[in-house]
Amino acid sequence: MLIHGLKILEEVTMPKSVLLDTSFFLRFLNDQDPLFKNADQYFRYFIDNEINLMISTISIAEYCVGGDIHELPLRNLQIVPFNLEHAKRTGEFARIVFQNKAKLKLRERNIIPNDTKLFAQADIETSVDYYLSSDSESMKIYQLLKERANPRFQFIDLNIPYHQTFGVINF
Repeated sequence: MLIHGLKILEEVTMPKSVLLDTSFFLRFLNDQDPLFKNADQYFRYFIDNEINLMISTISIAEYCVGGDIHELPLRNLQIVPFNLEHAKRTGEFARIVFQNKAKLKLRERNIIPNDTKLFAQADIETSVDYYLSSDSESMKIYQLLKERANPRFQFIDLNIPYHQTFGVINF
């Protein structure tokens, strides 16, 4: 828009997004899971508040190890392919994690490179404000990265109900 020869930039706000990890879908798609209710309520909260739901091709691959792609609610999800920028940031994150492996004290688990890949995607994709997971070991990796690399997204723990995370009254 031009006014008196000056260009006025209209503020464009990107819609908020959440990158949902594999553990979210394992709970959301199993109504017998203890975290199903939390997963369902987060899903509804994001839809109701027009927060885009995203899934990485990495999470799709992980899910398909034990499930079928047709079980995923793909019509509600934006698929995020892993790309070159994600790969570069993954290298930075993985270096930090491997250098601090002893500090992490992960329970009976090797560092999963997919954690750093998913975190890199969440960090690079500018619309992503949140990363939702029930994986407490992944949270440890996030905390380390928060100290050393300051990723721009917020880790949301699925074990905490949505109304506590977002400070809303749960009716």
